[in-house]
Amino acid sequence: MSDFTYTALNREGKKESAVIQAASLVAAGHLLKEQGLLPVQIKEKSKQKDILAFMKNFSSVPLAEKINFIQNLGLMLKSGISGPRALQILVKQTRNAKFQSVLTDIANMVQAGKSLSEALEKYPKVFTNIFVSMVRVGEISGGLDKSLEYLNIQLQREADLKSRVKGAMLYPAVIMFAMVVIGVLMSIFVLPKLTSIFKDFGTQLPITTRIVIAFADFMSAHAVIAIGGMIAIFVGLFSFYKTYIGQKTFDIIILHFYIINTIVKKINLARFARILSSLLKSGIPIVQALEVAGESISSIPYRELIVASANDVKLDKPLTASLGKDKNLFPILVVQMLEVGEESGAIQDILEQLAQHFEEEVDVTLKNLSSIIEPLLLLFIGGIVGVLALALIAPIYNITQTIS
Repeated sequence: MSDFTYTALNREGKKESAVIQAASLVAAGHLLKEQGLLPVQIKEKSKQKDILAFMKNFSSVPLAEKINFIQNLGLMLKSGISGPRALQILVKQTRNAKFQSVLTDIANMVQAGKSLSEALEKYPKVFTNIFVSMVRVGEISGGLDKSLEYLNIQLQREADLKSRVKGAMLYPAVIMFAMVVIGVLMSIFVLPKLTSIFKDFGTQLPITTRIVIAFADFMSAHAVIAIGGMIAIFVGLFSFYKTYIGQKTFDIIILHFYIINTIVKKINLARFARILSSLLKSGIPIVQALEVAGESISSIPYRELIVASANDVKLDKPLTASLGKDKNLFPILVVQMLEVGEESGAIQDILEQLAQHFEEEVDVTLKNLSSIIEPLLLLFIGGIVGVLALALIAPIYNITQTIS
């Protein structure tokens, strides 16, 4: 498939220009005619790789763009606009270069006769399983606009949750980064000048001072190696985290880490309940809904347990029996409420109530998180400053005693 720029006359006789993807110049002309456009000029885009084109390959599609896409598509479908035409309009509206390219290809595939869910499935990194599954069910049931409405609610909740989490973690992250930078700069430029004074006196120095001197000497003499080593450690840990074992190890540590583990569990429970509720409301069977919900959870322990519960439900086992196997991930309260939902047949409503409950708790916890983290950061910074002050003041006292 190649990109072609075109100028064409629409049904009202007005000129419009855009980009279309097609196998050839002739195929591009046929696609335009199928859309009710009269081609005036069609030419293939230059294959030259400029900086913007290169960056587009590595850029991502923001969640806000996807939400706008779902909202506008649902609105146009309700207004009676056909799917292919609605997609062509959305191609012109989007501002994200990568998303525009994706939507152009999707619009062409739908125009050529493919269903929207099949077209979305071609881009799994942009449209997750939730997107594809809910759109497919909407197409089968004839209620695509309703499925898009449920999907919009799900994405809005997800965006709100991500925004609150990022806002709460920004402050401690900035403080820790600043501490590392200041510590490295002091070790290279400031501490060596101070510790050189102590060496000249030749007195017996406390163990803390000797450690600081050794550290300062190493940092000043091997600054490039030290900084390179820290960068290598960071890159190594990041690369390890990208692996399945690394991510699972990190997730298990976080789930057992004091203070953070509570909020991580609530976030995962809120996300699971919201996604599963949205999927079931749109008409997706429970087994498929559990599989999609499990794949949508970032925490591997939660993901594995949810996917395993889908396999158990296939064998006619109760959902609560599977989820209740790990009380650390699914508390008794959650399991019992889901059990009531299974017995009454109102599991969708129960899941929505659970999602709302945990989202509210996450909101309250995040608001109080700064008041919890600030004292811990102050204690940590105070401890480092105290040890450093002791290491520098103690030898001064010893030197004064020697001179006396």
